[in-house]
Amino acid sequence: MLETVALTLGMVAIVATALSLTRFKVWWVRIWDFPRLQIALLAVAALALWVATAEWREGTRLPFTLLLAVTAVYQWGMVWRYTRLAPREVQGSPGANPARVLSLVMSNVLQTNRDATRLLRVVREVDPDLLLCVETDDWWREQLDVLTATHPHAVRCPLPNTYGMLLYSRLPLDDARVEFLVQDDIPSIQATVRLRDGEGVWLNCVHPRPPAPGESDESLERDAELLQVGRRVRGTDRPVVVCGDLNDVAWSRTTRLFQKVSGLLDPRKGRGFFSTFHARFPGFRYPLDHIFHSDNFRLVRMRRLPYVGSDHFPVSAVLSYEPRAAAAQEAPAADAADMREARETVARGHEAARGPAT
Repeated sequence: MLETVALTLGMVAIVATALSLTRFKVWWVRIWDFPRLQIALLAVAALALWVATAEWREGTRLPFTLLLAVTAVYQWGMVWRYTRLAPREVQGSPGANPARVLSLVMSNVLQTNRDATRLLRVVREVDPDLLLCVETDDWWREQLDVLTATHPHAVRCPLPNTYGMLLYSRLPLDDARVEFLVQDDIPSIQATVRLRDGEGVWLNCVHPRPPAPGESDESLERDAELLQVGRRVRGTDRPVVVCGDLNDVAWSRTTRLFQKVSGLLDPRKGRGFFSTFHARFPGFRYPLDHIFHSDNFRLVRMRRLPYVGSDHFPVSAVLSYEPRAAAAQEAPAADAADMREARETVARGHEAARGPAT
């Protein structure tokens, strides 16, 4: 009986891993990019039970044993960079200059959540320079506009389709605008944030549609939007921050490709998962809310914030603009194949968003 259980659990882990290795964009394949930590734990548990209860070295059982072991190692290898055992991609900043510090909070509020007081309480406690909220409709705009007393610079795009965005800033915003990069109902925001010393930081805020039933059958449009932003910021001399609910996990092929194409750093690597979704299910949480930045920033601190009534936890980061950091931090780099894949994905995403020709 236990041998059968081990075999069944092991096959689930192996099949899920095999699906995640494919390039298919359909949602029921891409969903297996998310639970890599859970699959790794499942594979380890199945392997331990299999070795304890079965003649695992005999005949045709040995290949299954080896395949299950490879599955466990592969899945752990995909997520270990987000544990404290791994080296940090972003250095800490021991002596940040207050005039060159940028603090921000990112929160998916859950559009149907009608309790704004929790979020406002957390925001006032953290007191960030920037607050980005997504899934915001007109009701949320009315509730959060009280923040203009302290954060007078705002970019608003409330929508009833769960893709509205609100940006509030204490610091001046130049050239702020709302864009619809791939799909005409999915906004993004970009602006130049002026630090206290006058330095301009190129801010890009995104919230692409996820591959999920009722949302999108494929991940193509999501991938295209992320990679379009990555291509846009690539190679700039300006300090850059990209943040938002990417509806993708940090370790997916698309997010890793985004990092290579953009050259941006992930401050979570070597510090923890900072899993933000799903707030109500502790065993099934994934890092969907992201903050990436150029290599001329160091990190003062980063943390996941308390529950605010949403299915996402907010996340906050305090960044220190230090131009000399670029020489000490290794930015991800894309090769010709990466750039070709990004270019083709963006083109296909725009084609899919336009729909079939009539």
